[in-house]
Amino acid sequence: MSSQSSGSKWVAGLLVVAILVVAGVFVYREKQAREAVGAPPFANVASSSSAATAARDASPQHPIETPAGASTAALPPLDQSDDAVLSALLAMSGDGALKSLLRPEAIIPRMVATIDALPKHTIGTNVLPMRTPTGTFQVQSADGMFVESKKNYARYDTYMYVADRVPAKAAAAWYKRNYPLFQQAYRDLGTEGYFNDRLVEVIDHLLEAPELKGALQLLPEKQGYVYSNPAYEQLSVGQKFMVRAGPENEAKLKEKLRALREAIVADAPAAASTVETAPVD
Repeated sequence: MSSQSSGSKWVAGLLVVAILVVAGVFVYREKQAREAVGAPPFANVASSSSAATAARDASPQHPIETPAGASTAALPPLDQSDDAVLSALLAMSGDGALKSLLRPEAIIPRMVATIDALPKHTIGTNVLPMRTPTGTFQVQSADGMFVESKKNYARYDTYMYVADRVPAKAAAAWYKRNYPLFQQAYRDLGTEGYFNDRLVEVIDHLLEAPELKGALQLLPEKQGYVYSNPAYEQLSVGQKFMVRAGPENEAKLKEKLRALREAIVADAPAAASTVETAPVD
């Protein structure tokens, strides 16, 4: 796909292994897409979040509360958190599959930047928390037009395997325990918003991705392919990946996202904007 239409996989990321996987899976950019020329190593950059998003920082819609029974040990500084985060994520996934996919540097900042970018139309490959799938994007001819080959779906097998192994509740509990690190990474993007509100917003956005009943025509460009249907070509990188992952994978990812969303908002304290009940005389 072209740089303008390149979608990617995430974390149905991303936030916990489930979140991270989703993020890594969603923000995947096809190798045939245009690579950002001279893109620097990952670094925090200013976000284009709106003023409305910033305002939610003072009154979050989905406030986070540390789970009961969670460790009271102090969290490491964000820039020194990679070892602890990697250890926790690998323990949650249960085997070495995640380790083969994960980029072990700036894990939380990459996850946060990836999740924040999923509803947008472009994303830099330098922020992805996971390595991209091997091989190249394949197309085939059908009724005189180019369509995506179903062989592409197999390239996502390891990512789907990892996503399937991560328990949503365990992932959400780890995320809540480490939430201050996620919030700091979100602030470092240049926004004053509340990251958990953004995460729920992104999950809802991905759940709204269209579900295909047939093949979509692709048009060849100098580098890669674009959808001939403007409605699909204009989808966000997150929704575009959901479509490209194939009907079966999309259904599984949406199921994982719903479970993750439910676990994240479960037992949340009342939002600051909740109206108090007047005392009874």
